[in-house]
Amino acid sequence: MNSKIYASLALLSIGMMAAQPVEPVAAIKTQALQDLQGRYADYRQVAQSIWGFAEVGYKEAKSSALLQKTLKDNGFTVQAGVADIPTAFVATYGSGKPVIGILAEFDALPGLAQQATTAKTPIAGQDAGHGCGHNLFGTASVATGIELKKLLKEGKLKGTIKVYGCPAEEGGSGKVYMVRAGLFDGVDAVVHWHPSNQNRSMMASYIANTSAKFRFHGVASHAAASPERGRSALDGVEAMDHMVNMMREHVPQETRIHYVITGGGRAPNVVPDYAEVYYYVRHPNRDQVKDVFARVVKAAEGAALGTGTTMDYEIIGGTHELLLNETLARALQVNLDQVGGVAYTPQEMAIGKQLQASFGYPAPPVENAATIQPFGLSDGGGSSDVGDVSYVVPTVGLTAATWIPGTPAHSWQAVACSGQEIGTKGMMVAAKTMTLTAIDLFSDEALLIKAKAEFKQDVGTYVYKPLLGDRKPALNYRD
Repeated sequence: MNSKIYASLALLSIGMMAAQPVEPVAAIKTQALQDLQGRYADYRQVAQSIWGFAEVGYKEAKSSALLQKTLKDNGFTVQAGVADIPTAFVATYGSGKPVIGILAEFDALPGLAQQATTAKTPIAGQDAGHGCGHNLFGTASVATGIELKKLLKEGKLKGTIKVYGCPAEEGGSGKVYMVRAGLFDGVDAVVHWHPSNQNRSMMASYIANTSAKFRFHGVASHAAASPERGRSALDGVEAMDHMVNMMREHVPQETRIHYVITGGGRAPNVVPDYAEVYYYVRHPNRDQVKDVFARVVKAAEGAALGTGTTMDYEIIGGTHELLLNETLARALQVNLDQVGGVAYTPQEMAIGKQLQASFGYPAPPVENAATIQPFGLSDGGGSSDVGDVSYVVPTVGLTAATWIPGTPAHSWQAVACSGQEIGTKGMMVAAKTMTLTAIDLFSDEALLIKAKAEFKQDVGTYVYKPLLGDRKPALNYRD
């Protein structure tokens, strides 16, 4: 054989060998599962610390710092304050391809402070609570990143792992700014998860969303002595709300519109010169969100005109619907089946039944937390800025039973579960499943090729553009 040809073939062979794990994938996965379980207590402590911090969107200074320190202590290089967001970060280890991203969230929700008990028991002096389990979310993702880093360092995998610290998922659209800043450029696939009341490979799309605060400005006056001299900003808000509520009959039936009046005056005998209402508009299709939101703006303009007030509004967030990747979701399902669900102790079973008694509606058996849901499309309903990530890189996720079956998200029961062993056990199901799935992505080039082909076909000719435009992050949207 020609010596040059022989040399070329030898180099090709070496390159192919370098792309493969140095030991069987099954053995690597077994080690990963053992490693993760061995650090159960460490990760439980991290999750419980963040549960106690209970920091709302863009204010998660302690939570972000703890996750960053955990990653740094385990050999990651951390870039903090990315995308003009003080609490956002990207932690990186390794070099070369493939580049696999893991998403980590850690913000809490206002008005949901709750003790880890089976009765509704607010925490004195605290407002926020982890009603969506993001204390567990961020910790499991960091645990995944650390285990993958360990395998990369040992030479059992080749490539780069990135853990994305993603603030303000709850309405602040933190990931949208991170996407817009190009932080996902060059990433081959992204893995994420979300706390839930069941274990499932995610085949339900988050729906698109735009949110805004509408601010009305009027003229203050004595409400009894000189009402004719006043112009009520609260009248403007209420007129807007009334028109939007009438509009519900005339929008696509999948549309969801929610609002809360965040400012409406301080005293009944003072005509309010300022009032504010915070709106969400959702639909499974981003174009429908744009259309409906434009009509909501028109209602606000009409309300201001009719009440003699003025109005301005600020876009707070905007997210795409989630682009599902069936190729990756099926691969994740295999790993979720291997990991299995959550096994409760008799004491945890009793706690679960007590919590279910507070629901006021029938709930599935507590034992269902040990069940893995079969693969297939399921109903969505919520929104997430993960949707924007999914339009720039193939993305896959799962839900894990961190809450007692039947528990609704954004409830005091979810906060209570997220602060107990019940939540930690589900968190580890997620960490293990994401780790095994990422191992597949590092070691199986054909899986990535197929996932990217599906992604390219589904995106088609669409060129990603954030729904929130070019505004800067709404760092004070929870104020």
